[in-house]
Amino acid sequence: MPELFIGGTWRSALDGRTREIRCPADGSLVGVVDEGGGKDTVEAVGAARRAFDEGPWPGTPAAERGDLLLRVADLMVRDKAELARAESLDTGKRLVESAYDVDDVINSFRHFGRLAANETGRVIDTGSPSVDSRVVHEPVGVCALITPWNYPLLQTAWKVAPALAAGNTFVLKPSELTPHTAIHLMRLLEEAGLPAGVANLVLGAGPEAGAPLADHPDVDLLSFTGGLRTGRRLMAAAAGTVKKVALELGGKNPNIVFADADFDTAVDMALTAVFLHSGQVCSAGARLLVEDPLHDRFVDEIVRRARRIRLGGPFDEGAQTGPLISEAHRAKVDAYVARGVAEGAVLRCGGARPEGLDDGFYYLPTVLDECDARMSVVQEESFGPVLTVERFTDETEAVRLANDTVYGLAGAVFTTDEAKARRVAARLRIGTVWINDYHPYVAQAEWGGFKQSGLGRELGPSGLAEYREAKHIYRNTDPSPQGWFA
Repeated sequence: MPELFIGGTWRSALDGRTREIRCPADGSLVGVVDEGGGKDTVEAVGAARRAFDEGPWPGTPAAERGDLLLRVADLMVRDKAELARAESLDTGKRLVESAYDVDDVINSFRHFGRLAANETGRVIDTGSPSVDSRVVHEPVGVCALITPWNYPLLQTAWKVAPALAAGNTFVLKPSELTPHTAIHLMRLLEEAGLPAGVANLVLGAGPEAGAPLADHPDVDLLSFTGGLRTGRRLMAAAAGTVKKVALELGGKNPNIVFADADFDTAVDMALTAVFLHSGQVCSAGARLLVEDPLHDRFVDEIVRRARRIRLGGPFDEGAQTGPLISEAHRAKVDAYVARGVAEGAVLRCGGARPEGLDDGFYYLPTVLDECDARMSVVQEESFGPVLTVERFTDETEAVRLANDTVYGLAGAVFTTDEAKARRVAARLRIGTVWINDYHPYVAQAEWGGFKQSGLGRELGPSGLAEYREAKHIYRNTDPSPQGWFA
């Protein structure tokens, strides 16, 4: 069955290429999908442009757009098991994690569906009874949405839902490694009654199918979630047409544990922070900063428990985490660990492939102790199950170390001193701060980073604002000549 969705029609790639999708857990064949290229992308942009300029969607009342998103959420509830299974097969993550992710996707569609229905402009008081001045919000236009492989459906929802809520049309280019839930979503949008051409899907590799979106003159907004280097290239390409750009480019996130923290909770959360989904999480707490008096006891316990983490595939009910996405990615993670050891880090556990799981791309949970902030494994995003440990002596040093990176996405503070927690949270240059917790988020709160973690925000009211333009309409209700040039 054709998997490109362009102008309301399912079709194959123009050059007939296909790609095999294999499960990272065991190499089994998940499916064969169409592999689009630049010509397919250009055609999809044209369809989205026509749908925006000539179609009904931008002028559809906001409440009706919101109702469609709520219908899509209901359809996802119906198809939850199928979506979770497809997500797990593509990514290799545990089925229970994928089920949680689908719940979050449903919540995101409902959040933006309700927000669309309730969003209004504002009236400006000019002080003149003969002036009607108001600010209204209109859709940006054609949106290019490029999403990653680690949370394929969730990251897609964070872009598609607000884009539709605001009245835009879009071209979605998911990761070529994990396309199946994006295909399913397009079918649900079609079933929900979205007009033809509003939603367009192009599968394929980034350089061929994704890159043409960045400099296309008919694309009004580019939203990308992925790596920093790719984000920089896309931003540079988008500059030629001065289009709006929204970027979420990952992080090197500090998890600060003070000596007065609740020990058991902090250990448990530190493990979850970095080893969930084998560390393939943009907000992973991959940098553990431990106050010096607590360091030895805390790290010993982290190492003891990390060695016990059971790896396995999506449907292994005893597994606690899964594989990496590909052999190339595993080699990258391994190279970071080797470089860290060469730079002076102490390998406490992991740093190798596990025995007995030869068919998948597994990597042992790894702890690198006695790290220094200048090490590449500390500064750069390995995006794997690798925890680096740094010591600090006081609050000031903890903040300095935590902020000593080009990233600023997320991080946490563990302490029983509430005043200290508030002080440190206020001084961290990051977009999300957890206090005595790690990883939870809600769709109603903004998500995004400081510094080179990106531009703009997803979720919350700001997530909808990214896909809107503000327009000021000033009406003189009692016009008369002014006489400037009589």
